[in-house]
Amino acid sequence: MQSASHPAENLGGTSRLFGTQDLIFRSFFIHYYVYSLSDKSYMTENLMDKIISLCKRRGFVFPGSEIYGGLANSWDYGPLGHILKQNIKAQWWKFFVQERGDMVPLDTAIIMNPKVWEASGHLQNFSDLLTECKKCHHRFRADHVLEAAGKNPNDLKAVVGLVCPDCGGELTAAKSFNLMFKTFLGTNEDTSTTAYLRPETAGGMFVNFKNVQSVTRRRLPFGIAQVGKNFRNEITPGNFIFRTREFEIGEFEYFINPKDWESIFEMWLGEIKRWWKDIMRINMDNLVWHEIPDGERAHYSKRTVDIEYKYPFGVKELHGIAYRTDFDLSRHQTVSGQDLSYTDPETGEKYLPHVIEPTFGIDRMVLVMLLEAYHEEEAPTAEAGETETRVVMKFPKHLAPIQVAVLPLSKKEALAGVAKPLADKLRKKFWVEYDETQSIGKRYRRQDEIGTPYCVTVDFDSIEDHKVTVRDRDTMQQERVALDDLDSYLTQKFAA
Repeated sequence: MQSASHPAENLGGTSRLFGTQDLIFRSFFIHYYVYSLSDKSYMTENLMDKIISLCKRRGFVFPGSEIYGGLANSWDYGPLGHILKQNIKAQWWKFFVQERGDMVPLDTAIIMNPKVWEASGHLQNFSDLLTECKKCHHRFRADHVLEAAGKNPNDLKAVVGLVCPDCGGELTAAKSFNLMFKTFLGTNEDTSTTAYLRPETAGGMFVNFKNVQSVTRRRLPFGIAQVGKNFRNEITPGNFIFRTREFEIGEFEYFINPKDWESIFEMWLGEIKRWWKDIMRINMDNLVWHEIPDGERAHYSKRTVDIEYKYPFGVKELHGIAYRTDFDLSRHQTVSGQDLSYTDPETGEKYLPHVIEPTFGIDRMVLVMLLEAYHEEEAPTAEAGETETRVVMKFPKHLAPIQVAVLPLSKKEALAGVAKPLADKLRKKFWVEYDETQSIGKRYRRQDEIGTPYCVTVDFDSIEDHKVTVRDRDTMQQERVALDDLDSYLTQKFAA
């Protein structure tokens, strides 16, 4: 009888708006410009190439509108990418909202009354400084060009004299460019029907503060959380899903009495560290906790910490936390004419709540998870003493898009008669993939590449002994488990 328990694994045998190739090239340009042809540059770019290739090949992320040549830095989440993203969001909701008694959820509209953005300052101040090539007319964020040239990114006058990264032409002086996406409501296109796609989810939470506090009867401190799509007309999007024009944010506004802000800020910093260590389970050495000094923070912020990550293309922001004081509620109170103050039911004190705001880029968390999970390691082949490199995505088990793969050793009807009902049974509790094509070794490797923690192989012995072989993704160790015990066995493994 054939069995799957053998320890060796038989493997058997230039920058335009449109165009996927241009897009991938552009994604790495700034990094190349900074590091030139150093070994470090080559290695890090190579890692990003591998991640992008794997994402398309295995169905994590596809280039957007690919059959029409693509759209600059537009990406679609494939079947596995969607599940991975949903798993991360589910854990985010569980950790920051469900498991706490001081948090409530919200889901607000993408298109809001334009006065919301007038009050928040987005219409007046939500802009980047861009420079344009006089020759090819390509546009770039001024600070990115300065950084790539090794100059102070805040010295905007220094842009004049630099050359275009694409064609070597002369660059214009930096000028302001508003990042809001404009649209129109109804059939007329004029100022009376102008509206905007939201650039952040925070505005919806601020304008609903009074509603939420009233119906939930929450006492301060408490938070309102939201996850949703946001839109920014970025001048130079790039680096895969790191910076895109359409992206997803998870954030919450934690409303407080201003006298308590310092201790609450430290509490949330501790919770954020616990999120990355215990839930996302990344290498904490890859995080950089950047305290933003006076003079560099947003004008409304009294303290800001950027949580940065050591990406292959440099240390860049992953997400952040800011003490926004009462700027937002005071602005909305002034512009709307509505009283947004809070009265303490015990002391009778009436005041405008202040806000601490942790913000998480969902797409950047997906990218970090892909980077953290990617491993190349030597694995044994069917030939004695020989190994070959396997690619394995070592996602934390609770985040893996496919949790269990059911693999009959062959397509024989006798094996399918056991394997298919088993897969259907396991689907009630786990994300399951059923695969019966190619050799068992090749199927193991495919499951390694998509990060499946456990492969369950049904072989000819299974028909007689009612047991299956369970293979662990990380150790490649195999164990025979009774079919009647398999559900509880896997449950215990995922709970560990």
